[in-house]
Formats: sequence, structure tokens, C-alpha cells
Amino acid sequence: MDVDGDSGARAAAAAAKAQLKSEGWCVLPDVLDAARASGVLGRLWAAAEEFARRGGDTYMPVLDPNPSNVRVFHLLELDPIFRDLIQHPTAVEMVREVLGPQFLISNFTANIARPGSQSMALHSDQSLVTPEPWAHPWAVNIIWCLTDVTFENGATLFIPGSHHWRTRADVPRDADRRLRPFEAKAGSIVVMEGRLWHTSGANITADEDRALMFGYYTVPFLRPQVNWNAALSAETVATLSPQMHDWLGLGVTANSSLAMDLRYLADQFEDRRTPETASPG
Repeated sequence: MDVDGDSGARAAAAAAKAQLKSEGWCVLPDVLDAARASGVLGRLWAAAEEFARRGGDTYMPVLDPNPSNVRVFHLLELDPIFRDLIQHPTAVEMVREVLGPQFLISNFTANIARPGSQSMALHSDQSLVTPEPWAHPWAVNIIWCLTDVTFENGATLFIPGSHHWRTRADVPRDADRRLRPFEAKAGSIVVMEGRLWHTSGANITADEDRALMFGYYTVPFLRPQVNWNAALSAETVATLSPQMHDWLGLGVTANSSLAMDLRYLADQFEDRRTPETASPG
């Protein structure tokens, strides 16, 4: 979807943003065309092989019940195509819709659910990196669908309205029965606010893979999940734009506030001052 294109695309984008604000998620179709999505999928499988060759483990028992989930980490290091996608204009626009103009790229990973894969723990991404209460959206996921995503092939399952939960005590005992699938066509992105509770779906098909990539962004005062200074090679860093340096936290500045008022004291309270109360000292 070209959010800067014709009036129909702009109207669709506006509707998606409205849904994101009210429901904590939305789907934007056709961000990638079919050929592009297929090409990225091929590059992802190559990245999985390279990740394993470098000693990475594509099966994480702490996350997944069995090896049918293929996890790929440090995508930004493995192929420039992923560095392009993490800063895709549509993705960045939706991130800013949730987080505001300033943000950090916290992580970029992939999860390929092969037949027989099962669900991980129910969680919200924001609950993993910040203590409760979760009063404000401080994180957002851009989920890239490289295949068609259905309930049967392991679509991410989410709980409608769960982005309003403020503490773990708000998670109901029947939460697992409230799960619904994010279903989308290949080339779509799913935008998921960081407080929305979800889990990976089980792939109950006989021969169909479900490939998703998760671009995870946070407000600038949260430490990223990945230490990009350690994860990225000097060769990769040399290819990055100044903007990407900022988004990855590769510069000397860190822990920026959402909104800072650094006006001089006299200016901050100028509206309360009168000639009679003004003091030079």
C-alpha cells in the first residue's frame, strides 16, 4: 500500500491508523507485491542458513515447544534487504503513528512456522521490557507477511482489547480462549501495538510454511533488545545512513526523552513573571 498515493490509498491508510489507535492493531495489504514478497522469503531462508553457519541456533526451547519453528536473529547483519525493510516508509509511518517522531529499532527477527509447530507463551512485547503498569504504548511491532498467513498455518494469535490491560492481574484465566488470528496475504504488514497480548499460532497444515518477520521498535528511552554495537559488523555499519545510525542507537547519545523542555528557567516560567516580581539573581 502506497500511503502517499491516490485518495483511495490515503483513505485506506487513515482507516488503518484509526483501527490501530482504537484496537491496537491493523493490517496494511500489498506493501510488497507478490514477486517482492517471494524474493524476500528466499533471502530469509538463505539468511537462516547463514545464521546457523555462524553458530546461531534457529531452535530456541525457551520460546518454542519443538524445532518446527525456525527462528532467525540479527537480520540486519545478514542481508541488506532486511536493512531496507526495517526503514520502509510505510513501516516508519505506522511506527510514528504509535510512538511519535522519535524511536529506536529494538530488534528485527524472523519466525518461520513449519508444519507441526506449536504456540509459545502468551505475552505482550511491552510487558517483556517494561514493568507494569503499562499505561502508554511504548513499543510497536511491524510484522512482515512473506507468505499467506492463516489460522491453519500458524497465524499470530492475539486477544482483542488486551492492549487496555495495565497489569498481569488484568490477564483473565480464560485468556487462551479469547485468542483470534491475524490473517493476511503475502506482502501485507500487520501493525501490532506493544501492549497487545498474543502468541504464535500452531501450524496444523501438512505441508505449508508460514513465514513472518518482526520489526520491533520502541520509544527512545528504552534500551533496545539487541546491542547493535555488538551485533553489527564494521562492514555493515559502514553501509548505514546517519538516520539508521540514530535509529539503531549507534551514536554517543542515548536514553532520549519523549519530550524535553530545556528552556532556561526564566523562559519556562515567563508567563508568571511581571516587572514587579522579576529578579536578576
